[in-house]
Amino acid sequence: MGKVRSAARRQRGTLARPGGELYWEVTGEGRAIVFAHGLGGNHASWWQQVAHFASAYACVTFAHRGFYPSSAIAGGPDPGDYAEDLAALIDHLGLAEVAIVAQSMGGWTAMEYALKGTQKLRALVLAATTGSIDPARLEASEPWRQRLEDWRQASEQARVELMRAGIHVACGARMAREQPALHLLYRHIDETNADLDKETLRARLLAARRRAPAELGAIGCPSLLLAGDEDIVMPPFAADALGRLLPRAEVAHIADAGHSAYFERAQVFNRRLADFLTSSGWVPRGA
Repeated sequence: MGKVRSAARRQRGTLARPGGELYWEVTGEGRAIVFAHGLGGNHASWWQQVAHFASAYACVTFAHRGFYPSSAIAGGPDPGDYAEDLAALIDHLGLAEVAIVAQSMGGWTAMEYALKGTQKLRALVLAATTGSIDPARLEASEPWRQRLEDWRQASEQARVELMRAGIHVACGARMAREQPALHLLYRHIDETNADLDKETLRARLLAARRRAPAELGAIGCPSLLLAGDEDIVMPPFAADALGRLLPRAEVAHIADAGHSAYFERAQVFNRRLADFLTSSGWVPRGA
């Protein structure tokens, strides 16, 4: 038998916040990467990223307020609290500097945290999200409005068909067809929050899209915008428009991926993320 390698060091805990407790985990050691999950997930959504990066980084995952195993919130969570929760968690863990990776809903958390002007943020990754900016405001031209409308109509029809077929919209037809085990696992993670009124929360997220695109100029750290080319939840071309507004942005599209490229195409996602972190100076432990 070969030598048994030790597993990455793992810590778990909760942080008291107004209205309840926030669940968190830290796996690995080194510079911190904080992962902010989407509406269909929780801290466990990042299992493929944590397993990949924990040998060289401290991977911080957490469940947003109202998402299991964080405390349930009476009346459901307010996305306006997310960035303050994240700031409190970063302080609680004693992190002097962080890179943040945000998926979909997590983009509201990450973008609002970034716009606080904190000096702790060293790199920002926004995957399948424009955060608290309405994609309709990213550009003012008629071709842009028409492109969004064409995408909206096609995506709405695709979502109806997926729901009829029992396929999770955030996974998409390709994941369900090519990787049914992943599709099932995604649904299991999503169903840990079966008691959460996600439609009300979705409406609150859309209502919180109040930021003007010009405000992105205040985010000075390197940023990476990732998009799945088959996304029917967030227009993938919005990443390109967002990238033109962020001062130090890269944009990467992931082929054959829907809304959850981090889940569906983890190897590609992780490689893109690793390259970006290295080029941004967020080098792994021991490098």
